[in-house]
Amino acid sequence: MTLTAVLHSEWIKIRSIRSIYGSLMAVLATTLTITVLVLGTTGQEQAEQPGSDALLNAFFALNFGQIAAVAFGATAVSSEFLNGALRVSLAAVPRRSLFYAAKMTAIGGSVLVVGLVTSFAAFLVGQLFLGEHAIGLGHPGALRAAFGGGIYLALMALLAAGLTALLRSAVAVLGLLIPLFLIVPFVLVDVATTVVSYLPDRAGQVVLHQNPEDGPGPWTGLGVTAVWAAAALLAGWWAVRNRDA
Repeated sequence: MTLTAVLHSEWIKIRSIRSIYGSLMAVLATTLTITVLVLGTTGQEQAEQPGSDALLNAFFALNFGQIAAVAFGATAVSSEFLNGALRVSLAAVPRRSLFYAAKMTAIGGSVLVVGLVTSFAAFLVGQLFLGEHAIGLGHPGALRAAFGGGIYLALMALLAAGLTALLRSAVAVLGLLIPLFLIVPFVLVDVATTVVSYLPDRAGQVVLHQNPEDGPGPWTGLGVTAVWAAAALLAGWWAVRNRDA
């Protein structure tokens, strides 16, 4: 089978399995909902605070959208390990590297498209609630943050997908990544600030800051997140290629 044919089959899986497709759509729905709730209630107050970062406030809801992206990446892969689905997939596509590459391309490509729509929509919708404090895409760093936000969501989904291929469990991956994103940085921030700034989520989110001060720069930070995702994908590829189905 050609890569195009396998990609098409993987997209059919994403589109036809309700839990997987639902988690993909949740990236957009969750981000927009949180954007409206937060900026619609406290957005102007936040904008008036001294030293407030207008871009970071605009993309605040991506912190929640990334959880949906991680859940999508994990469930899209873990479905292969339920009820012998992986054996069926490998019977149809015996070349394991081709199968794995197509699946990860479908996952990454889907989240990239939805992530870019989500990032731009969250920015534009959020500004509707800020009155005189609203900014546009011409604001310094706004386009960079909007594009970077979509890329960031895709990288987080691929990180989760690679780890799920390695661990064969969406529950294990979510149990590992969600505390890493939501708890560990706050525990380490006072004792290992440099380490925290190079964690996959913190490094990638630098692209959402208007004027990053510490740690890697905006695109360098996304590069750090890409390295984390690439490492996870390589580990997942090794597992799929060498373990029994």
